[in-house]
Amino acid sequence: MSLAPPHGWIVPQWPAPARVRALSTIRAGGCSRGPYASLNLATRVGDDPAAVERNREVLRGVLGLDPLWLHQVHGTGVVDAESVPALVQADAAVARTRHRACAVLTADCLPVLLAERDGAAVAAVHAGWRGLAAGVLEAAVARMGVAGERLLAWLGPAIGQAAYEVGGDVRSAFVSEDPAAAGAFRAGRPDKYHADLYALARLRLARLGVTAVHGGGWCTFAERDRFYSYRRDGGTGRMATVIWID
Repeated sequence: MSLAPPHGWIVPQWPAPARVRALSTIRAGGCSRGPYASLNLATRVGDDPAAVERNREVLRGVLGLDPLWLHQVHGTGVVDAESVPALVQADAAVARTRHRACAVLTADCLPVLLAERDGAAVAAVHAGWRGLAAGVLEAAVARMGVAGERLLAWLGPAIGQAAYEVGGDVRSAFVSEDPAAAGAFRAGRPDKYHADLYALARLRLARLGVTAVHGGGWCTFAERDRFYSYRRDGGTGRMATVIWID
């Protein structure tokens, strides 16, 4: 990073090599207004494009890099950051060369960062429930070409279980494939459950052999002043979670 991250931005606390750099932004520190106030980094949510560009300039100034922005679709597409254009349709990006920053945008969905223990490869993954159930983490690890035991993972800010009510269809999508996933759902109203995205991601990662998992514990819905939340606000901005090799 060319500058110290602004106050409140999240720098992962994980045992990644020093050459692996990463951060998550928060909603404060930009120039967007209204429901997008203030550091919205997404261009496709209805915000003033000029404001988004100024906000992205703030991020570029901190990183000293221009991240690869994806067109996220809640799928399992993974791209190599070194060889694709901006806004390629995908929900994860992998980088193996220096100074190619992978970024995902979220406002309740779970951002997952992956790093090879020696720093040779990194990835950023956008993992909402649809992506998790469809296998976006599995696809990202496969594209990295690294055994799970050689990977570290970090879970960024996402909606917490208490605020994340889903239908029985969501629970079935996970439990039908892995009965252990039932432990990540707490019964609520009739045919409604509270889903723990962090627990679901940890289960998926463990099945891949990734047991060194750090982060988690935030709630984008509950922490209104700090995070955007689509579930809470509807039209709103997005935070960025970024990783690169320095």
